[in-house]
Amino acid sequence: MAYMTLAAAILSEILATTAMKYSAGFSKLWPSLGSAAGYVLAFALLAQTLKSMSVGTAYAIWSGAGTAVIAAIGMVFLGESAGTLKILGVLLVIAGVVVLNLDGAH
Repeated sequence: MAYMTLAAAILSEILATTAMKYSAGFSKLWPSLGSAAGYVLAFALLAQTLKSMSVGTAYAIWSGAGTAVIAAIGMVFLGESAGTLKILGVLLVIAGVVVLNLDGAH
């Protein structure tokens, strides 16, 4: 159940960050409200996750997955560059999350 709650927290954070991009510096009402609501929900779900999962494991997965997905959204849908170094960086973030979680798998 903790992983389902964490997945919902990650999805909420991804949606909130995407809405922030469309808020134009919080000058557009609906994307701004969507961003704020998404972050409140993301943190609430992350807090629930921490009741049954170690903070290091949960935060590594939450931040790493969020970073990787937001970078991919930027490259695929928002016209951001998709150079070799950027893709390598995303892969290193994912590898870092995996390595950090290897110790937690015992």
